[in-house]
Amino acid sequence: MGMDWGEILAAMGIVAWTVVAILFLMSIYIIMVAIERFLTYRESRNQSRAYAPAVAECLKNGDIDGAIALGEQYNKGHLAKVLTPGLLEMKAFSKTKDASDDVVAGAEHAIERATAITIENFKKSLSNLATIGSTAPFIGLFGTTVGIINAFQGMAREESAGIGAVAGGISEALVATAFGLLVAIPAVWFYNIFTNKIEAFTVEMDNSTSELVDYFIKKRS
Repeated sequence: MGMDWGEILAAMGIVAWTVVAILFLMSIYIIMVAIERFLTYRESRNQSRAYAPAVAECLKNGDIDGAIALGEQYNKGHLAKVLTPGLLEMKAFSKTKDASDDVVAGAEHAIERATAITIENFKKSLSNLATIGSTAPFIGLFGTTVGIINAFQGMAREESAGIGAVAGGISEALVATAFGLLVAIPAVWFYNIFTNKIEAFTVEMDNSTSELVDYFIKKRS
């Protein structure tokens, strides 16, 4: 007679349960990271969409102070995070008329530093998702391997050669592999989704940076 899931789980040994517990904790961590990253990216996207046209209008009118104030208002958006340092650098030298190239270069460097920091913040915890996605199947496989070894050892003790003697043990052992795959697949999935979002944000930041630097050059010329 076949074993149902209740019997399989009840037959699981200490190693299999340890593996399942580890994988369960990994799955909780994946969910927590996915929710936190999703909310962070959504807020950054929404604030940047509101910030972009508003700061463009301020710059069109030559209102650097207004553009900086907008950066403080939308400080959770990635565009405000990278453009505001450049605007602050430009404002610091707004009363000077010399060394215009140095002023623009300083603003550009400030933006580059802010961009690097913002990208690193966006990547927070993603390396952990990649690690879980690559290791979870092997953790599950470890539990399966130990379970199969125990099943065959039991068959040897009972001196039975039938597949029925080890079928229950093998079924119990394969549960660990199933759990490993159930953890790894979402981890890789979320990692790829969030990585694509970061790439899109990076393109937006690069484009906005180029536009702001062009604005600085025109303003200083």
